Amino acid sequence: MDGISDVAVGVKRGSEELSMYNSPNSGMSSISDGASNGSDSKKLRVEEAPPSRVIHIRKLPNEASEAEVIALGLPFGKVTNILTLKGKNQAFLEMGTEEAAITMVNYYTTVTPHIRNVPVFIQYSNHKELKTDASNQRTQAVLQAVSAVQSPSSDVQEILAAACSPVLRIIIDNMFYPVTLDVLQQIFSKFGTVMKIITFTKNNQFQALLQFSDPVNAQQAKLALDGQNIYNSCCTLRIDFSKLVNLNVKYNNDKSRDYTRPELPAGDGQPSLDPTVAAAFSKDSNSLLGKIPGALNPLSAAAAAAAAAGRVALAGQAGSSGVLLVSNLNEEMVTPQSLFTLFGVYGDVQRVKILYNKKDSALIQMSDSNQAQLAMSHLNGQKMYGKIIRVTLSKHQTVALPRDGLDDQGLTKDYANSPLHRFKKPGSKNFQNIFPPSATLHLSNIPQDVTEDDLRLLFSNAGGTVKAFKFFQDRKMALIQMSTVEEAIQALIDLHNYNMGGNQHLRVSFSKSTI
Repeated sequence: MDGISDVAVGVKRGSEELSMYNSPNSGMSSISDGASNGSDSKKLRVEEAPPSRVIHIRKLPNEASEAEVIALGLPFGKVTNILTLKGKNQAFLEMGTEEAAITMVNYYTTVTPHIRNVPVFIQYSNHKELKTDASNQRTQAVLQAVSAVQSPSSDVQEILAAACSPVLRIIIDNMFYPVTLDVLQQIFSKFGTVMKIITFTKNNQFQALLQFSDPVNAQQAKLALDGQNIYNSCCTLRIDFSKLVNLNVKYNNDKSRDYTRPELPAGDGQPSLDPTVAAAFSKDSNSLLGKIPGALNPLSAAAAAAAAAGRVALAGQAGSSGVLLVSNLNEEMVTPQSLFTLFGVYGDVQRVKILYNKKDSALIQMSDSNQAQLAMSHLNGQKMYGKIIRVTLSKHQTVALPRDGLDDQGLTKDYANSPLHRFKKPGSKNFQNIFPPSATLHLSNIPQDVTEDDLRLLFSNAGGTVKAFKFFQDRKMALIQMSTVEEAIQALIDLHNYNMGGNQHLRVSFSKSTI
């Protein structure tokens, strides 16, 4: 941040000076005739401008601020002057050194810079320095805002601070497949050295803080990856700069990692990184890099999910199975139907078998290994009927049905043809609404004559306390908040597909919202 105090800001009164710029496409130079947005209406054929510490920026959005223009240059070095040509949607940025300007132009030729989601064009100016009228009052006001350390709420200060941070805050939308710390490391390390990652869930969304060794790498990764999908049409990256400039990682495990300190402990109750997994990731990443059309081709979805389980999905190993082993169940209460309903939130359950000789355990066959991974990552460690359940991948490839004529007391059920599968239709909206278990439930398919009181009573009778309720505008959908996640899980098991009368069945899922 030092070096910002001697930025001078200037605004041109006349546009006859400093209007010469290069057209990046033609390699020729042009002189602007004052048409807006830097249009090339009069051309002057001269050689392309040689490197200069003055950078010419064109096609700026109308509302772009000086602070946002300065932020484009800050990761590359000291910015010493700025001149904006508001009517032309152009600006000139003077860097402290020619080297900084060269780094900036070279970088932005490979990654298009954006201001307010609008692509802008950057090239060397024919001018070697900026001479600006520094007496302009508005200019002085902007200069003070940039150079004085103002209150943290100042947008200028925030933009400048953000542009200097090597730490990115990453939110993942539409998380149909589990995204793990290792997946993030693979994607982001293409842009520079990833030093530390911390992952966590906030507002029922998976988030991460990721620290590069250099702020320029963070800027580059943000520009390239913000808004991209990790896998086809899901797992969308939303990336901002963090206000933090350094992450403090205490443990190396599935949730956090400091790559500069491999000796850190795993912490209580957290699986440490299996050395074989670590070796597989560092040594032979190609075996895990599955090219997925239209995606960022990090790990294949199945391998990514296997990484979530703390193991690598290699052929013939448990990682490729679509069958889950669920243990520590409440054997007095659990039924195949209750497991079908809960696990059906994360995939289409094909078969359920409660084990005859060990009724606190069950095998659940999902329609594929991705769904098995997803269910495991969301449900392992949750409470069902008062007990914390454990969910792992089974070594079985399928769940066997009982032999003909053999009565297994209804412990095995085949749901292959169930009408209640949520993910039968390719591209269904359900794929985009998969969230971890939460105290808030999303209700849909509500009959018109059903009131808030009816629903509050129904969910209270399921054995929980309703804390809040909100209808959507059309009253066909609503949010209902229970007092705990465990109560919400119980309510979903009991009331998903509940017949509300007139053959209208209530649909219940977990929500990322709170009321």
